Amino acid sequence: MAENGLRPIGDSEATDIHICGFPRSGHTWFQSLVAGVVFGVDPEFAHDSLIQDLVPDVNYKAFYKRYGPTAYFKSHDLPRPERRRVVYLLRDGRDAIVSYYHFLTALKGPIDFLRFVQGEDLLPCPWHKHVERWTANPFQADLLVVRYEDLQASTIRELQRFCEFAGLIRDDAHLERVAQKTSFDKAQKKEKKQGWDNAAWPREHAFIRRGKVGSFRDEMPPAVLAEFLKEAGPTLARFGYLQDSEMTAAAGKR
Repeated sequence: MAENGLRPIGDSEATDIHICGFPRSGHTWFQSLVAGVVFGVDPEFAHDSLIQDLVPDVNYKAFYKRYGPTAYFKSHDLPRPERRRVVYLLRDGRDAIVSYYHFLTALKGPIDFLRFVQGEDLLPCPWHKHVERWTANPFQADLLVVRYEDLQASTIRELQRFCEFAGLIRDDAHLERVAQKTSFDKAQKKEKKQGWDNAAWPREHAFIRRGKVGSFRDEMPPAVLAEFLKEAGPTLARFGYLQDSEMTAAAGKR
């Protein structure tokens, strides 16, 4: 440990909790929820730099500071043997990939959507491979799967599941306050007012863009959807995101 109390971001404990998932699956939202539930900050007004300090992004930060026996991390990494406690954020891959496409477009400029779903610039890997690797749980981590759609529909219930997983005792009133403070509307207003800890994000683009369940329906061209379903269709179906009729309809639009 350095004299200033910082530790290398990869230097974690077996008891720490890692919030993992494919990009654009609700990580920023969940970071704010954790900051409010675990550390008691007001996520409506706490600057992103504080959120990132309390729940650091391992793909962004080089060092971190511990504020208790359990540290909390965000990442998009694939499973690693040293990560023993994991909250896996699962989102409909069609919505996640649309959001990821807009995210990268904001950072890099125009990209080809079709080539993107075919794997170009798709890091750390295609959506279906990320989900299959994590849900296979190859290193037998203590794993809690939180669906983005469930988090939207019943935030309190999912926070209760998280608290049970993390060994936290929080009353429903506290969870309700945190849920309200991290609502989509409040998060959008906060972004416009404060911006982000990451100065590389272009302020003219909204990081918190839509967050809508089913947004792919009016944002994903039929040919792109059909291409995505070639590989991701079975995984979508396995997790209840896709019906056989949708696969058939998409195939007919290729």
